[in-house]
Amino acid sequence: MKTVGPATGSAAPVRLTSYARGGGCACKIPPGELEAMVAGLLPPPSPRKTLGPGKTPGPGQAPTPGQALGGDEDRLLVGLDDGDDAAVVRTGDGTAVVSTADFFTPVVDDARDWGRIAAANALSDVYAMGGRPLVGLNLLGWPRDVLPAELAGEVLAGALDVARAAGCLVGGGHSIDSPEPLYGMAVTGLVDPDRLLRNDAGRPGVPLTLTKPLGVGILNNRHKRTGEVFAHAVAVMAALNDKASAAALEAGAVCATDVTGFGLLGHLHKLARASGVTAVVDAAAVPVLDGARESLRAGYVSGGTRRNLDWVRPHLDAGRAGEDQLQLLADAQTSGGLLVAGEIPGHPVIGELVPAVAGTTLVIR
Repeated sequence: MKTVGPATGSAAPVRLTSYARGGGCACKIPPGELEAMVAGLLPPPSPRKTLGPGKTPGPGQAPTPGQALGGDEDRLLVGLDDGDDAAVVRTGDGTAVVSTADFFTPVVDDARDWGRIAAANALSDVYAMGGRPLVGLNLLGWPRDVLPAELAGEVLAGALDVARAAGCLVGGGHSIDSPEPLYGMAVTGLVDPDRLLRNDAGRPGVPLTLTKPLGVGILNNRHKRTGEVFAHAVAVMAALNDKASAAALEAGAVCATDVTGFGLLGHLHKLARASGVTAVVDAAAVPVLDGARESLRAGYVSGGTRRNLDWVRPHLDAGRAGEDQLQLLADAQTSGGLLVAGEIPGHPVIGELVPAVAGTTLVIR
């Protein structure tokens, strides 16, 4: 969209990404800092909670899916404990509510595409838990004295398009006047508590499947700096993870997460740590978007990607992987795919879970 400059009257394109320091999920607070922030919010350990044969619960870990232990606190099946994708609360009728919120600064310059991507990203958290979204609420921050309201309308329209495709209602939301444009959604859905996909349920001997290619963070960084448009990256980010989630459940998977701002390595580190296993990644098997490797070599790497890699290095056996390969695996994704502990037809197996190696959650081969 174009706006008219007040001094010259000439039409000038609006580059939304120029109004934000970061972009997309790369603007997340670094994972190490975030964990320090919420450390004091974790519940005390409960001796009544168990995670199944052979596994001892850590502080505040949730019970096995479907296990009713009594007391209101046990209705929270998934909470802060392991930094999973959404909260899950058991209801009294054999179902559970899954709830999440996600928002970020512009990842592309096209307002409608930004809305589509942000909505798909927020809905992904529900799919990553094995749920289906019911209703979303818009979360909008807008510099109203700087950017026209019509652009905000385009953002909201793009999000509505994706929500409708997901069969998810949009019921209003909340907006503020903010220095940077921000958009996302709070989403509520339903999930079967006996068929949850959790990030703490991985077991040794299970393959790892990734349902979208990596590289959108690198291409988004290039887009922000040069204005080049990568339509194939936009298409990947705006695509829903609904079919991947259904396929994971059909295959009997119980462990999954989605790959967003902490990159493949960051989210896989969290999954392996929560599950008490080590994850082995076959770097050559990881799918990558066209142009991402070339853009990486040209220096289009976000600060978020570098922080992701710094966070996992103490737990990483990099093998022969070079720095470029590691940065690609740590690339801060926006609306990435599902990372599933299990084999999902039609998607590449990129590694496996193995018994825990002391001090190491990630091994690159």
